[in-house]
Amino acid sequence: MTKKVSKRTARKHPCPASGRTAARPALRVLYTDKQIRKRVLELAKEIDRDYRGKVLHVVGILEKCFVFMADLTRVLKVPVRCYFVQPEIRERSEGTLALREIRYTPEIDARGKDVLLLDGVLQSGLTLDHLVRSMLAQSPASVRTICLIEKTAERKVDVDTDYIGFKTPAKWVVGYGLGHEGQFHNLPYIAQLRGGHVPARR
Repeated sequence: MTKKVSKRTARKHPCPASGRTAARPALRVLYTDKQIRKRVLELAKEIDRDYRGKVLHVVGILEKCFVFMADLTRVLKVPVRCYFVQPEIRERSEGTLALREIRYTPEIDARGKDVLLLDGVLQSGLTLDHLVRSMLAQSPASVRTICLIEKTAERKVDVDTDYIGFKTPAKWVVGYGLGHEGQFHNLPYIAQLRGGHVPARR
């Protein structure tokens, strides 16, 4: 005889460390799927105006960019070429001095191109600033940036942001390609996560 699983039990998942049941983190919707679609279309109109008559080279910064990049590039009217880069961050020390090394792979040839750097979340701005400087060193035609979410309380570097989807003081955001510990990437909306661990800074 098959036992019924109560709704209360179904909403919980086992804790890997202890085998006990842990409550799922609470979510508060910040931006609905309708609001996101509207904002993506508004951004696309701005970009089409700014790059009229040009070929736009969109460079997505993995992994938080993939849903936003797919939706944005599909509604752009200007010719688009897409690339992806993966940041590699290494912490090291020299004596008492703590150093951070940032690399992006694969390398993108930006010479003479109109480049749009696209990220899902702008937090400290350190890695985006590094990538902007790397692109500018190659003598491109232009370099601009676009981010879906800017966390206004976490900026450490005054990197230029030419296009921003939404600004929020929320500390942890998930959904629409943004995840946390392997969850929530597929949510059609953007939500604030409560009760999670602090994600890695970007």
